[in-house]
Amino acid sequence: MTTKIMILNGPNLNMLGTREPEIYGSETLGDVEATCKQRAEQLGATVDFRQSNVEGELVTWIQEGRTTAQGIIINAAAYTHTSVAILDALHTCDMPIIEVHLSNIHQRESFRHKSYVSRVADAMICGLGSHGYELAIEAVMRRLDRGK
Repeated sequence: MTTKIMILNGPNLNMLGTREPEIYGSETLGDVEATCKQRAEQLGATVDFRQSNVEGELVTWIQEGRTTAQGIIINAAAYTHTSVAILDALHTCDMPIIEVHLSNIHQRESFRHKSYVSRVADAMICGLGSHGYELAIEAVMRRLDRGK
């Protein structure tokens, strides 16, 4: 059975490549998705890569992932700092959860320093740009190999 990793992206990440490239880089979300699929394939996994600007849709996808995926990578974007709903949904998942941010949220505005996602995530990767997603895929696979 091939390992399936759900990669969820929150609001405004569909604007990558044009939104504040000095912070987020010039890659598009499509570029990030292609890199993730390639890295996952190298490790014997597949990815289900999604993005939504709608909090409830992200919650629904997390709930879906409970039965369709073996790990979740999430960049909840602005919802990282505000969404108890996403936190609660992630609490229901008995699998590796890795939080990713393109920028180093701890070097940015103070309101970005708090993460609800971190309360349930196994790890957070931030400040490495899109490479953080590749590292998150590797982390999920290692955690699954160790039995979490």
